Amino acid sequence: MLPPRGIAVARFDRRGDDVPLDDQVEDLMAVVEDLERRPELDSRRIGLWGFSQGAWVAPLAASRSSKIAFLVLLASTGVSPAEQMLYGTAKHARMAGYGEDAASRIATVRRVVDDYRRGKASRDAAQQAIDTIRDEPFFEHAWIPASLEGTDLTWTDMDFDPEPIFAGVRVPTLLLYGEDDEWSPIDASVATWQRAAQRARNHDVTVVRLAGTGHAPTLGGAETIDAVAPEYERVLVDWLNRVTRTV
Repeated sequence: MLPPRGIAVARFDRRGDDVPLDDQVEDLMAVVEDLERRPELDSRRIGLWGFSQGAWVAPLAASRSSKIAFLVLLASTGVSPAEQMLYGTAKHARMAGYGEDAASRIATVRRVVDDYRRGKASRDAAQQAIDTIRDEPFFEHAWIPASLEGTDLTWTDMDFDPEPIFAGVRVPTLLLYGEDDEWSPIDASVATWQRAAQRARNHDVTVVRLAGTGHAPTLGGAETIDAVAPEYERVLVDWLNRVTRTV
């Protein structure tokens, strides 16, 4: 969609799951440096598009480097990864029809497991907590292993606080959220960005809620190219046309 409009797109795979955010920023900036060397591109107008976890990585890079001219962020979460997973797992349990009791029990167990990750609870305490729900039909929505034996649950960025990072972003930023989101608390995330933008005195932060979409900018719950919301494409193109003419 973008290259025919004169906007080049560089896509790359991340190293894998659970890669520390700092490592992802390092990889990202290596791509940016490669783009800067290409004579057919304008190195003054390199922006970042980030989705979900990538919407933590992109502002982290922009807060550290003057090479980033703008940000487009989908489902940018304004709480820590640990808080986001508490929200998302409980939300999925509710969506599957298990109700508030299941959502509450999942959150309780995850808090103990997270304290084990932090070194504030023993593995036995974490395993005992898991055992209280491991045989429940809603356990699959907790996103934790049934047994901690031989399992490495190290999570470097679990308590990453995005607000100070967002406050370090001083470039035009487009924030795209769904009508609802099965993984990320939208209202809390928008509030975080509003506080951060005020601190940064960044007056070019645009928030758009896409009707009929969820975590991904797609309709009908699908995550395929043909399900991408027309509103997402229109907003993205219009915003990039404006910003790339001025940055």
